Amino acid sequence: MAKDEIILSRSLAAAKQSALNEELKIGAAVGAIVEFKWLIMGIMVVAIFLGAIVAYVRAPLYRADALVQVDEKSKSRLSILKDIEPMLADSTSMAAELEILGSRLVLGRAVKALNLDVEAEPRYFPLVGRKIAALHDGLEPQPPLAGLSRFAWGGEELRFDELRVPFEYEDERLRLVAGESGAYSLIDKSGRLLVEGQSGQKIEARGFVVRVARLKARPGTNFNVVKSSEEEAIAKIRRAFSARERNKGSGIIEVALTGLDSRMITVVLTTIVDAYYQQNLERKAAETANQLAFLEQQLPSLKAQVDATESAYNAFQQSRGTVDLAKETEGVLKSLVDIDTELGKLQQDRVELRQSFTAEHPRLVAVNSKIALLQGRRATLDKALAQLPDTQQTAVRLKREMDVSAKLYMGLLATAQQLAVSKAGTVGEVRVIDAPKLTRLPIEPKRGVILAMSGVAGVVLSLVAVAVIRLTRVAVDRPAAIEKGTGLKPLAIVPHSNSETAASRKRRGRQRTSDLRLPLSASSPEDDATESFRSLRTLLNFAMADHQRKSIQLVGSKEDIGKTFVATNLAVVMAQVGRRVVLVDADVRRGQLHRDFGMSREDGVSEYALGKSTLAGVVRQTPIENLCIVTTGRLLADPSQILVSANFEEMIQRLEASYDLVVIDTAPVLAVSDACIIGRKVGLSVLVTRSERHPIDELVQTVDRLDQAGVKLLGFVFNDLDVRQQRYRYGYEGHVYAYRYQTALK
Repeated sequence: MAKDEIILSRSLAAAKQSALNEELKIGAAVGAIVEFKWLIMGIMVVAIFLGAIVAYVRAPLYRADALVQVDEKSKSRLSILKDIEPMLADSTSMAAELEILGSRLVLGRAVKALNLDVEAEPRYFPLVGRKIAALHDGLEPQPPLAGLSRFAWGGEELRFDELRVPFEYEDERLRLVAGESGAYSLIDKSGRLLVEGQSGQKIEARGFVVRVARLKARPGTNFNVVKSSEEEAIAKIRRAFSARERNKGSGIIEVALTGLDSRMITVVLTTIVDAYYQQNLERKAAETANQLAFLEQQLPSLKAQVDATESAYNAFQQSRGTVDLAKETEGVLKSLVDIDTELGKLQQDRVELRQSFTAEHPRLVAVNSKIALLQGRRATLDKALAQLPDTQQTAVRLKREMDVSAKLYMGLLATAQQLAVSKAGTVGEVRVIDAPKLTRLPIEPKRGVILAMSGVAGVVLSLVAVAVIRLTRVAVDRPAAIEKGTGLKPLAIVPHSNSETAASRKRRGRQRTSDLRLPLSASSPEDDATESFRSLRTLLNFAMADHQRKSIQLVGSKEDIGKTFVATNLAVVMAQVGRRVVLVDADVRRGQLHRDFGMSREDGVSEYALGKSTLAGVVRQTPIENLCIVTTGRLLADPSQILVSANFEEMIQRLEASYDLVVIDTAPVLAVSDACIIGRKVGLSVLVTRSERHPIDELVQTVDRLDQAGVKLLGFVFNDLDVRQQRYRYGYEGHVYAYRYQTALK
């Protein structure tokens, strides 16, 4: 039982840890988004801006469409298969019509009729030129913008009546440059002059035949001209052309054409529909003519056959007299006549079908099957006639042949007359239901969709950028990582202060050194960062109780980590509890502590170390009670001579004797050796770090360098922690607790 309880307890603990890990992963993602919110917003703004450029600068694409009805193909006028033709209908007829619409037969006619193998377009300025030209509504070409006269800016026009080029120049872009009064020059891509001419004149030179119908442009304006081969011109139309059956089996075809020229695509689509209708009409007329020719070949032989059978039957009656047939025999004779008549028509149909289809086609197979069936029935009737006397058999045979020939001849004669009438007024199987019409609005660009997709792309790209930055960044963002890597204990975690950030920006923009700015702990006592300095003060009080020295050195691996900020505010909170504190700016190379208190740099550490000033002359009182300051003094060419001097060490000792605490701000450890020198002359040393500014190797190297110099660190201060981000990333580990003060009511 106890074992089961242990297993259950472990399972619950594992499940709880797994849930916590998942929560922390989500928190880390949210924290990264919060941290890089401005980067994410910037990338999104750029993406949407680029999308807007595409949406509003891209040339609009228009669409024209039409509806065409394809009637069911007329049944053969020679066929008696009308009862079974619905089952034999060609399922590929609609697919064939769609292929015909996109064939060279139809599209090629449109190319030739409209001269679509010649493309002539003004040369617009990249990206925005076409849009600017579209806004021009004047009759004359618009003046060039910014002196760019070779580009078209609206109102230009170039149209050819004829353009033929040598084979090697087909599908190649040429350049036509407009001149004065309709003159022009045609130039190839290498700049070679090919043809010069005048609008309205036919020019033949070097294999070129050019006749410009209309040229309206400023002198110097460039046009792009392409003479395509017929295949390429048809291919271009085919890429913009579409045809589909509206609903399966409806016989209604929707045809559409897209393009940049709203006026031209309607004209082109109308020409395509007309070409399709015309070829259908021509095909129908050709079929009618072929059928009529076939019948005209068959009618004379059938007429002779009718005459021959009538003569044979009349001769038999004259020689033998009238032969009376029984009713049963007459019924058999009538059936034989009907079968032979039908067989004759089917055989003629088979001859016609063989001209268009192979022997395996369903229509031919059906005709052959019906012929075989009728031949079987005829054989049965022939056996019944064989039982009659010879005289009756002969009479029946001659009468049957006469009736069959007469029926066939009369049927074919009627069909030939119908075909002759049809040929005189041939009507095709295609009918235009809706004439080509342009859509009211462009189909592209779809601005809303483009902007939405740009926003989505911006989000995706920004998240990818954040992920890449997070993966490639090696800076430490947790105190626990520093503790693990260096073995130092955290003395305080100073959260990010918006008040200090705003004040720092204001201080950087200030020009005068006489302006006073109180430190954060003095100006914002309720700030969370101020409370962190109070916590640091408590820890240092306990640590200094075991030391005889009363000096503390603040060190850092590099600049811009908030070392001076920590030193200043530590000195302030120490002074606020009644301790007499002196703040020493020992960064004799680039120290700027004097600016924060509105003082001058002179009369400081340098002057005292060189024996040019007394201790009373270098120590200055600040506006904050119990807090004094010693500035860097005048900057020297070799500042290290100051720090190694006996006077500097004497100054530290005298300050310790006169004050309760000496706080020393020093130069970066990895840049110079100043902190190593000073560390041997003070009581305690504290490392200042800043969130997301140091690789762990940098801090390890800093600790090692100080250790080699004999400087032992009490611990470290973790500065500028963004509490909101850490809360998302690491759960409770990222929280910094604060206790708010409330002003007492009077």
